[in-house]
Amino acid sequence: MLDKINKKILNELQNDGRISNVDLSAKVNLSAAACLERVRKLQEAGYIVGFAAQLDPRMLDVSLLVFIEVVLDRTSPEVFEEFKKSVQNIREIVECHMVAGGFDYLIKARVRDMNAYREFLGKSLLQMKGVRETHTYAVMEEVKHTIRLPIY
Repeated sequence: MLDKINKKILNELQNDGRISNVDLSAKVNLSAAACLERVRKLQEAGYIVGFAAQLDPRMLDVSLLVFIEVVLDRTSPEVFEEFKKSVQNIREIVECHMVAGGFDYLIKARVRDMNAYREFLGKSLLQMKGVRETHTYAVMEEVKHTIRLPIY
């Protein structure tokens, strides 16, 4: 499914998800109709899962980025499921990943400042059923941030 042209289409859409079909077709050397059909097929196949605006966290007053290691008190399917459900309802959490290693989950969260983080930690994360301990890493500088995926 992913030939050279489809890979070009995906790369261009990662550069600018709002690019017009006419401009996209010119960049990948296809007719507009053929390009539109390929984009539709890429969506149907699940390669393209959606389009979104990238927002500036500073403008929205959520510039403090933190990573939090979470250790659960038990590692049972029920505890994992409860944790996953709880995380879905906490708006400060922008990513959550189950990991292998010395802790169970790695959370990426955005808040206004350190006071807001302490409130978030105490009222949200530490109150969640099954959470035994957390370790927090406040980001001092974002060296690289991208949502682009490498396409080979």
